[in-house]
Amino acid sequence: MKEFEICCPLTREPRLKEIEARAGGMQWVLKKRSVDARKEPVWRYQYEAYAPGEYVPFELAPLQDVHGAPAVLVVGAGPAGMFAAIKLLELGLRPIVLERGKDVHARKVDMARLSREGIVNPESNYCFGEGGAGAFSDGKLYTRSSKRGDIREVLYRLVELGASKDILVDAHPHIGSDKLPTVVENIRKCIVEHGGEYHFGARVVAVSGAGEDGLCSVECADGSAYSGKAVILATGHSARDVYEMLASGGGALEAKGFALGVRVEHPQEKINYHQYHGTWKPGVPAAEYSFVEQVDGRGVFSFCMCPGGILVPSSTEPGTVVLNGMSNSGRSGKFANAGVVVQIEPEDVPGDDPFRLMDFQRDVERAMFDWCERERCSGAKDIPQNPMAAPAQRMEDFCLGRVSKKMPPTSYFPGVISAPLHELLPPMVASRLQKVFPRVRMKGYFTNAALLLGVESRTSSPVRIPRDPETLQYVSIAGVYPCGEGAGYSGGIVSSAIDGIRCAEAVSRER
Repeated sequence: MKEFEICCPLTREPRLKEIEARAGGMQWVLKKRSVDARKEPVWRYQYEAYAPGEYVPFELAPLQDVHGAPAVLVVGAGPAGMFAAIKLLELGLRPIVLERGKDVHARKVDMARLSREGIVNPESNYCFGEGGAGAFSDGKLYTRSSKRGDIREVLYRLVELGASKDILVDAHPHIGSDKLPTVVENIRKCIVEHGGEYHFGARVVAVSGAGEDGLCSVECADGSAYSGKAVILATGHSARDVYEMLASGGGALEAKGFALGVRVEHPQEKINYHQYHGTWKPGVPAAEYSFVEQVDGRGVFSFCMCPGGILVPSSTEPGTVVLNGMSNSGRSGKFANAGVVVQIEPEDVPGDDPFRLMDFQRDVERAMFDWCERERCSGAKDIPQNPMAAPAQRMEDFCLGRVSKKMPPTSYFPGVISAPLHELLPPMVASRLQKVFPRVRMKGYFTNAALLLGVESRTSSPVRIPRDPETLQYVSIAGVYPCGEGAGYSGGIVSSAIDGIRCAEAVSRER
């Protein structure tokens, strides 16, 4: 096998004759495509060429018909739960998927009410419902978790179920919030067609380990109950009630580090101009950015960058303001947004309560809401009355500690209220952000045309559900397998899917 690379302008793809000439008569395969904007922006295509009989294409394992097979309960229909269920089909086990929210299309009604009216449905929102939080956050598939499993299994399965083949070769693959719901629905249809089950509106309120019959069981808020050989607990990073449920039964939990900060929104044209050195033109991909800095002993980094995207409210509880970003497959919107967050470690919040970081997270979210509510009640003119309106501040004003007098345009539909974010955020967060923004190595990034909105707090779970490193079972309940972001073992769509696959394999081995 030999490797070669071809670069070409952003306006075209490599020509077939050029590829074949570089391959030298060998069978060639495109392995990776990326935009290189370090100098003059170009497409960079990386290929592998194989001698006859040398190339072995990746193949997915077949899915079995599991009607009548032993059942396994999968709590949560986000990436971890969905891919755990698919893996169970491969292994000849019947997944019963229990999702507290609604199906991926029905939940859009509740998301629309959240944006337009500020009404939070605690069971159906941008975090809860089929597809999980990732279904409406651009569908980014980039991960560094290659050591935990074969990323190709996730990407190829997504393509099989409706995603573009581009995700197999793009350096930063994404599906888009407009197309991902169809893929999520196809996953459900595939699972059901092979003998699995899906139940919506099934919020689990109790979990029991294996009884005398060898079966685990769960109870739901509506009184329904289900049993199976095991329970894969894939409930996501925002299901605070699940942690409380486990703790009430004496289950072990641990405080876990997470990150908290703001959503930063720039005009996309400014990001394009600076990242492409002034050469961007229509038809060229919207520019991205990322950075990682160390400030006063803690990581400060960009997170979940959405080119051409919009900001959305991600609260799961009334009386809180939480933001996230999303973008459609074309990434053609006028704004770019990203979380810029500060790492919070357990030692940063005093005490030994496993919920102390979760409580810290919730307190900040409530502080954002409370400040805006006071402004709404003040009688001041031009204050958005939507309960999801977010406190906001221009970037330079934030760093100088002054309130912004006028807000720039924003994609955030509920509206923004000029606020002293430098005072509303915890000091250990605000001070690090104030130091990092002027240091970002991108000309034009540090500008008062950029808007900061609070708060970006759902980066990952602030609680870990400890599990045995070999069996992956919960240390407190035999037969229960904590999984994905909610358990504290992944971050993002692909790493969560990989962890779901691992837990399904562990169930097959142990049960």
